[in-house]
Amino acid sequence: MSVNYERELSVAIEAVTEAARLCRAISESISPETMEKQDRSPVTIADYGAQAIVSRVLEAAFTNDPIIGEEDAGELRDPAQAPFLEALRAEYARYDWQPSADEIVRLIDRCGQQEYCSRFWTLDPIDGTKGFLRKEQYAVSLALIVDGEIVVAAVGCPNLGTSVDESVTESGGTLFTAIRGQGTLQRSLNEQTTTRPVKVSSQSDLTQMRFCESVESGHSSHDHSAQAKEILGIQAEPVRLDSQAKYGVVARGEAEIYLRLPTRPGYQEKIWDHAGGVLVVEEAGGRVSDVTGKPLDFRRGAKLTENRGVVVTNGTCHDRVIEVLKQVGVQ
Repeated sequence: MSVNYERELSVAIEAVTEAARLCRAISESISPETMEKQDRSPVTIADYGAQAIVSRVLEAAFTNDPIIGEEDAGELRDPAQAPFLEALRAEYARYDWQPSADEIVRLIDRCGQQEYCSRFWTLDPIDGTKGFLRKEQYAVSLALIVDGEIVVAAVGCPNLGTSVDESVTESGGTLFTAIRGQGTLQRSLNEQTTTRPVKVSSQSDLTQMRFCESVESGHSSHDHSAQAKEILGIQAEPVRLDSQAKYGVVARGEAEIYLRLPTRPGYQEKIWDHAGGVLVVEEAGGRVSDVTGKPLDFRRGAKLTENRGVVVTNGTCHDRVIEVLKQVGVQ
């Protein structure tokens, strides 16, 4: 018996849209204050703010659903960070929500599930924080995983137009949504009623393919990407952009390949960096695997411990890309 996930998608759209609205307002109105986390990556008022908003919306609709989210509020409990929390409360006040500092911390930490369970959400409140800080590409990505399978995804990209020809000013950014088995839809973040289906490119000529990769070389091995590109005979230079916007670009046929290749031994990808985008691409007709060709395993908690790297394609070239990655020594 099939399960109807329309309500879950509707709530996910609400949560991601509200979070994206906050992120866009912060980006436009202030120079985001940053902190440095223990892993030396930056986190902003917007990261914490978006996570609390999504947590609040999900709690109201699905009280018992756990959330595996990127951020935790541990550092916010430091009294020295009180001004950071007050700045966040000031942002919320603009939207007629006036939570206490304790409530903000609680909502952020409500996304602290780490272990696998039969039904949970995974959230990256700002995927591509460095892109956000540069005022380039970033995404708010939310996905529902049931029995190890991604069944709902909503990926909001506030700085990505709904087509290469449309400005972000016109569209307010792009929201990609998907339910397992029902295809991928795209809509403007400014207009929540008009949707259109998107499909991956049908391009099968490797020399004509386009690929994208992370801006940050610490996120993906650019050297291995360049070697693979040369062997595959791809002529176009790679497009580098942050966040799961890359999944959206592949899903709507503006690129055929996205490579996220391991940069160091033992590194394990986080599920929130990929889950939403994976379903968006797969429901648009593409393929996603790790660098060995194995499906991504979302039954291991917060990390893809059984996988190495991620390969995303339009499907026509997937097996060949895997072969070439083995040839250049990625596997």
